[in-house]
Parts: sequence; C-alpha cells; structure tokens
Amino acid sequence: MMSIENDRLEIIEMFGNHFEKLYNIPPLAARILGTLIIDGCKTGLTFESLIEKIGASKSSISTNLNLLLKMDQISYITKPGDRKKYFKPADLSERLDNYLKLIDSEYLIMDRIVDYREKTASCPEEICNLQNVKAYREHVLDVKKIFLKTINEFKKIEIHNKSNK
Repeated sequence: MMSIENDRLEIIEMFGNHFEKLYNIPPLAARILGTLIIDGCKTGLTFESLIEKIGASKSSISTNLNLLLKMDQISYITKPGDRKKYFKPADLSERLDNYLKLIDSEYLIMDRIVDYREKTASCPEEICNLQNVKAYREHVLDVKKIFLKTINEFKKIEIHNKSNK
C-alpha cells in the first residue's frame, strides 16, 4: 500500500512542478491544484482537509485557494446543510479554454505581424521572416482547431458524467 501512497505523492509533486512553470504560480498553489486533481475530483476537498493533506498554514492555503479561484483553475461546491466549501479542480474543458485564450492571443499577434511585414518588408531577411510568420500563423490556427475539437469532446463527456450523478 505504501507504493500507492508514494505514487500519489510523486504525481502531486509532478503536477506541482508542471503548474508552477505553466501558470507562473507559487509552489503551494501548484501543489494544491495537483492535490485537488488527484484527491478531490470525486467530491472535492474541504479547506480543513487541504490543510491536513498539504501541511501548510491556514493563511497560506487560503491565499493560494483564492489565487486559484481567481485564475479559474478550481471551483467549489456547497452541500445543503453543510457550511463547508468543497474545492475541486476546474473541468478539463475549462482548463483547456485557458490554453485556447493563449492560442487566440498568439494568433492575433501573428496576424498583426503579417500585416506589418507585408507593408514593410524591404530585404530578403524580412521577406523570409514574413514567410515564417505566415507559416506559424497557419500552425497556430491548426492548433486552435484541434483544441476546439478536444474541448468539445471533453464538454460532451463532462455533461454526460454530470447527468449520470
């Protein structure tokens, strides 16, 4: 059984390192998110259970939960007759929507660069740059299409799973 617990801790640590770099968030916020993905996907985890599992202070957990809530990386539910909040990771489709926003932003920038370079390219290097940017812009558009398809598939799965509860 200890092997399963070690696996759990390793995965949370891997998630923590990944999210810390990806979202540029404090290590504790990243580990909270990893913990919620591993341990909170069914019913969610209370504030108290997060303190117990992670071993950080109340104020540190609270500050980082608020950060994750503001970033739409987590959400919470309440239960009738229970004053506690049960924190859960945001649905995967919602987390992928955040990537889609980055892709849209990147596409806009590439589009502006193409417009600019088409007006100003005056040497072989700038013409080469224009060709590269156009190719990259098309790649970003392809990635967006794949992301949209994936997000729609996850939304179908999430809707199905929620209707079966």
